Amino acid sequence: MGKVRVGIAGANGAFGSKHMDAISAIEDAQISAVMATSMAKADKAADRLDVPHRFDNFDAFLACDDLDAVILATPTQLHATQGLAAMDAGKHVLIEIPMADTLADSQRLVARQAETGVTAMAGHVRRFNPSHQYVHNELSAGKLSIQQMDVQTYFFRRSNMNAKGEPRSWTDHLLWHHACHTIDLFMYQTGEMVTEAHAVQGPIHPELGIAMDMSIIMKTPSGKICTLSLSFNNDGPLGTFFRYICDNGTYVARYDDLFDGHDAPIDVSKVDVSMNGIELIDREFISAIKEGREPNGSLAQCLPAMQVMHMIEEKMSA
Repeated sequence: MGKVRVGIAGANGAFGSKHMDAISAIEDAQISAVMATSMAKADKAADRLDVPHRFDNFDAFLACDDLDAVILATPTQLHATQGLAAMDAGKHVLIEIPMADTLADSQRLVARQAETGVTAMAGHVRRFNPSHQYVHNELSAGKLSIQQMDVQTYFFRRSNMNAKGEPRSWTDHLLWHHACHTIDLFMYQTGEMVTEAHAVQGPIHPELGIAMDMSIIMKTPSGKICTLSLSFNNDGPLGTFFRYICDNGTYVARYDDLFDGHDAPIDVSKVDVSMNGIELIDREFISAIKEGREPNGSLAQCLPAMQVMHMIEEKMSA
């Protein structure tokens, strides 16, 4: 198999552009097509990297003959429908986090992957950030055991803006997007399922229709716990900050960077071939396609996180 021909849907968005740069850095892949909500946006994204095929219609995009795999960097509400269509079209698919915004749709995606046999991943990039990979390697080697993860996910989004600071047509969600990163990472790092979870949320925004603040606590069967605070109201440093409190040291992860408990930096530059988490997850996607294997972060592997979010949502709405 030669280079994997990749199409990127939502190429003009904040993460679509990140995936375009990432795929461009991978020697075994090439961007063959892009799709956006208008031809003007598709052309703008495609012109930047000389992509030959441009679309403003998803069905036409999937029907492109010059395409082996697709990356869906589209609104969350479209992920399930588009993911199912991509697999039905015989395309390998990487669905940005979350794979869907309900457990039922997530289960449909996992079932369809099993039926079609295509490579299908969810964009759980925290598994691939060098900072978290470093901790994972230490855990796997038996050098550490997590006692608690303390995580803060903070943004300032009192209006409906994307990560590029541009208005967007869909609404983000603290639970089904931002908490998904931590819920999956907690189980990935501990190697255990969350069996106890509790959550509270603040008032629902009158226009956006979502909670702007949320707190979640989780526990595994062996007693490892995770505390997660999320907010769209934070007017300060933005992003997600992970504190691993272990039996043999404390680590603080800020995206691709890692520090010890006293804020001294830890060199993670040799952990993988890149310091860019998006590039690393895309490399895993391409490698799994070429090697015909299940990728780290497959839809099936990420389904437990969706089950936990469903459990949390049911408890909050009870």
